[in-house]
Amino acid sequence: MASPRNIRFTRLSDQDREKIASLLPLAEGDRMELRVRHSDGRGQSELLPPAAAGAIETLLSLLAGGQRVAVLAEDQELSPSQASAVLGISRALVVLRMDSGDLPFRRVGKHRRALLKDVLALKMRLDIQRKALEALAEDAEDLITNHGL
Repeated sequence: MASPRNIRFTRLSDQDREKIASLLPLAEGDRMELRVRHSDGRGQSELLPPAAAGAIETLLSLLAGGQRVAVLAEDQELSPSQASAVLGISRALVVLRMDSGDLPFRRVGKHRRALLKDVLALKMRLDIQRKALEALAEDAEDLITNHGL
């Protein structure tokens, strides 16, 4: 899959968030129908399969919660700059992770590309490490504060 020029994040206005809030969450047995009004005036309506409805419900829940979202495919290729936005680290650290083998990538000419699923797997590992370090810091602080060590 080709890499996008940039990742486009979307956020709803407060007014739009209020409009969709009553749609969520879907209850068991609820069905989602997509209605499209084409520019030429034609209308089209389709009942969405459960997997598509679930994906849209997740998207709407995130948007209703005020979060910025971007929709990407699991096999979407990201540049180091795009991966840095997902990981919350600098582009230079992403390149370092690529060079050390922590983040698989391929070269497209002289450019590096990593799969979104690999970037997300690295993010999960980094989040686990970060939580472990925070717990360790809390334990150390507790030992110093409560036990005078």
